[in-house]
Amino acid sequence: MTRAARDGGESGTLAGLAADNGQASTQLRDIFGMFATGVTVVTAIGPTGAHGMTANSFTSVSLRPPLVLVCVLRSARMHQAILDGRSFGVSVLSSGQRPLAQYFAHRRPADGQEFDVVDWRPGASTAVPIIAGALAWMECRLDSVYDGGDHSIFLGAVLDLGRSADTDALLFFGGEYRRLGQVESR
Repeated sequence: MTRAARDGGESGTLAGLAADNGQASTQLRDIFGMFATGVTVVTAIGPTGAHGMTANSFTSVSLRPPLVLVCVLRSARMHQAILDGRSFGVSVLSSGQRPLAQYFAHRRPADGQEFDVVDWRPGASTAVPIIAGALAWMECRLDSVYDGGDHSIFLGAVLDLGRSADTDALLFFGGEYRRLGQVESR
């Protein structure tokens, strides 16, 4: 008996995931959602203009050289924009930027006007949009692309970066946006 089953938690099987049935995919998404992450807006410039998308599939890879990765669904407009532009930006959102996270998580105008209602500036190195008021930001040159199932894993070499004054981060956990709670002492 697994510990989850013994403790009354849900359990699943890898066979169900391999069969790719809807219930197993939903369960896997719920399980992935139990890992708290920060929330970012990834930006790029494609042939039709600037694009942005909310992403929590972002992570640091290396300090020397400075590398980060983002995962993007192959069918998303952002996927082609990154491939075409060969660069992307990442803005780490503060707790007060939940409306921006929600805006970039849903369908937006596809005609290059999605940034008309967003406070942003062009990055100095790549001109990709950098979200105003973000906790931190970076501009990246596309270094490598890896297969990630229904996503591509974009590895970016950091060209420029910055951060704002310290404030609470916007988090995503259990399918909901959250604020950073009390900080545990070391």
